[in-house]
Amino acid sequence: MNNLRGIDLNLLVVLDALLAERHVSRTATRLNMSQPAVSHALARLRLLFDDPLLIRRGGQLVASARALEIAPALSEALRQMREVLGPGGFVAAQEKRTFRLAMSDYGSAVFLPGLTRLLRLKAPGIDLVITQSSREAMLRQVLDGDCDLALGVFPDLPERLEVGRLTVEHFACLADRERMSGREWLDIEAYLSRPHVLVAMKDGANTEIDTALRMIGHRRRIAVTLPHWGNAPRLIQGTDLVLTVARNALVAYENDPSLIVFEPPFEIPPFAFVQVWHERRGGDPAHAWLRSAVADVAKGLRQSALPPP
Repeated sequence: MNNLRGIDLNLLVVLDALLAERHVSRTATRLNMSQPAVSHALARLRLLFDDPLLIRRGGQLVASARALEIAPALSEALRQMREVLGPGGFVAAQEKRTFRLAMSDYGSAVFLPGLTRLLRLKAPGIDLVITQSSREAMLRQVLDGDCDLALGVFPDLPERLEVGRLTVEHFACLADRERMSGREWLDIEAYLSRPHVLVAMKDGANTEIDTALRMIGHRRRIAVTLPHWGNAPRLIQGTDLVLTVARNALVAYENDPSLIVFEPPFEIPPFAFVQVWHERRGGDPAHAWLRSAVADVAKGLRQSALPPP
């Protein structure tokens, strides 16, 4: 490897993509190659490095110790080479690529419409595949290469994952307007007297809302637990239920005459909504562009204070 003469440097581009994707067919799609061509390139790379590089284990390709060692340097070298070659190396409008994003139902509702519009306008050749799972599962997908980007709330991140903050979210409540009898409903006693809707992937989930209530010695009654945010507001109209979720999720209901949006009658710490990716994606210009596009969508979210009820 000390002598570059006679080495096809295109093989290194294939290796960089293989280490990012951990999947032959996805690498082929990413590089606009056939699957046999990628498999042939991997065979040549194994001979070149005298190492298996990617090992099939449990139905997945797992990077060898040697591959993990060279991946950061390879990604950085290719990034610098793209800079030397100039901006022609990546053109969003001409890119043809499929990205896999993991996000909660909330993330899909708040971020996905704006991101889709931006992609159709600036990068119509980029396709998205969206998956939904628990926080732990989303992080595992990013680590394993099954997912390019995860959007959500991740207080604790494993090593090798990088993070970019998108928004700082505050909580708000949603209730049926006719079932509210004035401002007295905004105190803590009235709040706790109502049954509540909880959006969580599993029953008994420990949410930021309930943690805040326990800190002041209270507990609310959860009447309905469901995993999808999209259906939660529909349960509120015509009932005595209260929904407490991230404020950006309720923007569409602030002007609904049948519903009322109000601030919680107790303090709930805000939380950061972020995007997370593996460090091996850092040198991928298309991935960097996508992260920038997601950040632009986040900047466009309305951050104004809630109107008075």
